[in-house]
Amino acid sequence: MENKNMVLIGGNSDIGKAVAKILKDQGANIFSYSRSGESGEKLDVLGDWDSIEELPEEVHGLVYCPGSIQLKPFHRFSVEDFQRDINVNFLGAVKVLQAALKSLKKSKNASVVLFSTVAVQTGMGFHSSIASAKGAVEGLVRSLAAEWAPSHIRVNAVAPSLTDTKLAEQLLSTEDKKEASAKRHPLGRYGKPEDIAEAVAYLLSDKSGWVTGQILHVDGGMSTIKGL
Repeated sequence: MENKNMVLIGGNSDIGKAVAKILKDQGANIFSYSRSGESGEKLDVLGDWDSIEELPEEVHGLVYCPGSIQLKPFHRFSVEDFQRDINVNFLGAVKVLQAALKSLKKSKNASVVLFSTVAVQTGMGFHSSIASAKGAVEGLVRSLAAEWAPSHIRVNAVAPSLTDTKLAEQLLSTEDKKEASAKRHPLGRYGKPEDIAEAVAYLLSDKSGWVTGQILHVDGGMSTIKGL
């Protein structure tokens, strides 16, 4: 990672901060963007823009962290609810990647990491909106991995289960909720930002140099095994 330019969109999120710490410790140059601008440059992915200010000429790694969690019965979702999740999770990533493509190509060895969710592969009640939006992200990952492989740009995604972040604070707001959430995972706990950040760092690094078009499930076993 030494002297590589790493761009974090949504760098002020809990996972974004955890990723930044790992990459900084490994010698990377961090270019962080968030809606508030608190962690670096200001960028609202839902805003009206066509370029990313202060983007380095060469981008070796890009992580798109913005996300949302809307959980309720399908009949209570409006079309606008679905559109909001698609805008934040999918179309925002599309805009960012289009704006960064030239810089990604210039590095001649770049890695893009997006985020999905365990709920795409594992059907879960009340997740229809976010699972649909993240399903679009997974389709984008595989399509761009194929299209950009000749340019030596790898594209992968991390699909977490419930992780202890501000985004999920309502789902972990009491000790009873925390205990119930931990028990639902075969490994007996919900995720930490560092769990996800380590997976992201791996996908950005040369250690994953032969990995592209993959959805890496970091979910305590939720998507593939049944606990005792």
